[in-house]
Amino acid sequence: MYLDEVLAAQKRGEAVGITSVCSAHPVVLRQSLEAFKHPLIEATCNQVNQFGGYTGMTPAAFVTFLRGLAREQGTDPESIILGGDHLGPHVWQDEPARNAMAKARDMIADYARAGFTKLHLDCSMRLADDPQGYLDPGVAARRAAEMASVAEQSCQDPLHYVIGTEVPHPGGVMGAQEGLHVSGVDDTRQTVDLHRKAFEELGLQAAWERVIAVVVQPGVEFGDDFVVPYVHEAARALSKFIEEQPVIYEAHSTDYQTPQALRELVRDHFAILKVGPALTFAYREGLFALAMIENECIPVDRRSNLIQVVESTMLDSPAYWKDYYKGAEGEQAFKCKFSLSDRVRYYWTFPRIQGAIETLLANLGEGPLPYTLCSQYLGEAGLTARQALQWKVNKVLMDYKRACTPTA
Repeated sequence: MYLDEVLAAQKRGEAVGITSVCSAHPVVLRQSLEAFKHPLIEATCNQVNQFGGYTGMTPAAFVTFLRGLAREQGTDPESIILGGDHLGPHVWQDEPARNAMAKARDMIADYARAGFTKLHLDCSMRLADDPQGYLDPGVAARRAAEMASVAEQSCQDPLHYVIGTEVPHPGGVMGAQEGLHVSGVDDTRQTVDLHRKAFEELGLQAAWERVIAVVVQPGVEFGDDFVVPYVHEAARALSKFIEEQPVIYEAHSTDYQTPQALRELVRDHFAILKVGPALTFAYREGLFALAMIENECIPVDRRSNLIQVVESTMLDSPAYWKDYYKGAEGEQAFKCKFSLSDRVRYYWTFPRIQGAIETLLANLGEGPLPYTLCSQYLGEAGLTARQALQWKVNKVLMDYKRACTPTA
């Protein structure tokens, strides 16, 4: 597997990495399959699980969907590395441990059987009947080992694992954080040691040899309207520590980091760069730019009114953003459309919005957009409407590709 090549290159001192695309959006996935020779596509526990998740897809259905996209565009489905992200009881953390972990075990079994071979074991959250406060790291490690045991029994192919309890908040945080805490070396060493012990206690020594990465906090984060940039000096000790270990780091929440920061992360052994919201944010930017172009080209009675449809749909169905976007009504409405946390990504499959997108693309046609309007709203020219969406997403992907591939 290419992940082994990345690990070996890192241990030789080479600044090689891999981009982990965490998205189920067809445009994002198609561009990712085209951009990378070894595309690493990950599904998260709340996005895809045995109950369908917010995409409505089980692990097997997601694999069928992704491989179908690959065949449509001539990509070898076997080149895809399938990853499962935050696999654990995150979705069911309001339930007692007995119930939540039973569901988590069923989920990882489904992931393993469906062909996912890179599994992030994340049992770091406190469950309903756990003691108050932060979960004991030893408990988290034992639960992660239980998950690995189930995965090993569910799949004959060699699986690769990612461990780690210092996991950034999925999808970004809700408030600016001054002096964001970078994981300490002692805490990271404890994480590795506790997981190794938990694996060994369950007779999973062979599986432990396939643990390739540890999730830590390198000091990167984003929220509604801010990005915490990577600072090499702050992570120097953490970077040095992993050179003594047989694994690399996996960095979450790298969305919106500068190209230079992404290169520095890979150089400092945060070699698996996860990105998700930044890609659908770029897609949303593209759609809104096309809606502005439509307003200049299409009579009022024929317009898609996409932006207004998005806003009204999110206000009518607030479940995916109401716990994340704080403030007065006007502030919430603004965040629904423009937040870096990009909760609008949960709504693209809603029928009203899908219909508006189809109308928008039909109105703009298959030919190149008017030069002046394309330049005005996209900063580029000579693109069709569909190409504009692809171009927006691809700009983000290329920053990651260049960071992970020194010769790119």
